[in-house]
Amino acid sequence: MLKHDDIHVAVKDGVATLTGTVATDSERARAAELAKSGGITRVDNQIVVDPYAKPKGTTGKLEDKTKEGAEKTKEGAKTVGEKTKEGSEKAWDKTKEGAGKVADETSDAYILSRVKGRFVGVDALKGSDINVDCDKHVVTLKGTVPSEAARARAIDIAKRTEGVHDVVDHLTVKSR
Repeated sequence: MLKHDDIHVAVKDGVATLTGTVATDSERARAAELAKSGGITRVDNQIVVDPYAKPKGTTGKLEDKTKEGAEKTKEGAKTVGEKTKEGSEKAWDKTKEGAGKVADETSDAYILSRVKGRFVGVDALKGSDINVDCDKHVVTLKGTVPSEAARARAIDIAKRTEGVHDVVDHLTVKSR
């Protein structure tokens, strides 16, 4: 089947274009299947079915043309693949960089809310006016606390909060 049919194959940018004439729909379908090899991304099957067509060509013509086209596609695909890999590596680096920034901001926001939330209801901190800031996992505490014990407790709570790398103390003790 197809050995003596008049089929031509042209390959460009991974697309195999089939032209020519075959006697049956199954021969047309078989030609398309054979063309789907080695780097072919799409087959444009323009083969005409003519039951009265006389077989032409030589044995293996389609297979040879397909292999020839596939080799050309492989060579082109290597270049495209290298460029794609290079481009995807750059995109990945930019994505990681952006995700890192988002993760830092998200983590800082999370840390900020966790520290503030952990201060709520702590008896030693009643009467305190504490401003909490967080940048790159470093918590800065500013404001006033009623005692040294309250100051130590606020610093301890901040240090023990998940994700905190360091605590900067700018708290002032103001007794009432």
